Amino acid sequence: MVFYFTSSSVNSFPYAIYMGKNKYENEDLIKHDWPEDIWEVLMDCAHLVKASIIQGCHMNHVNVVYTPRSNLKKTADLDVGQIGFHRQKDVKIVIGEKKVNEILNQLEKTEVEWFPDPAAEKECRDREERSEKKAQIQEMKRRVKEEMKKREMVELRSYLPLMKVKNMSSNQDGNDSDESM
Repeated sequence: MVFYFTSSSVNSFPYAIYMGKNKYENEDLIKHDWPEDIWEVLMDCAHLVKASIIQGCHMNHVNVVYTPRSNLKKTADLDVGQIGFHRQKDVKIVIGEKKVNEILNQLEKTEVEWFPDPAAEKECRDREERSEKKAQIQEMKRRVKEEMKKREMVELRSYLPLMKVKNMSSNQDGNDSDESM
């Protein structure tokens, strides 16, 4: 089960925030994520973490660690719910100081519970991307073919092939047959 929230705290543009119910569901979300998944609403995420974890409610502040998806490293020796990082310098930490009920209430109003299949969703999205790329390549090939035809037609209508030196002849040094006079 995945919880979806809609946050509009950044530039009044709605962002989708999602989190798994537990570490096993988060594991699937990380495994089948999309490359454009980024964390732009980190303070909202910090408030959600603080509110959804029993220990977080009793703590003065919580640390939310974030990094681009490409920096996540999952090896076989890591437990479920654990991840590593390729480059430590790309890891950032946001500290959620105190609970802001206004943000939490706004997020909780938009909460949607859903049972997705992350692998199927990612495969569908990847399939769409591949078909778009294929269409772009076909369009480019079509344009190149049209351009070649245009060049060929211009060449056929042009006199340039006739104006080559080997095709030209001159009557300067030719034998004149005007001696009959």
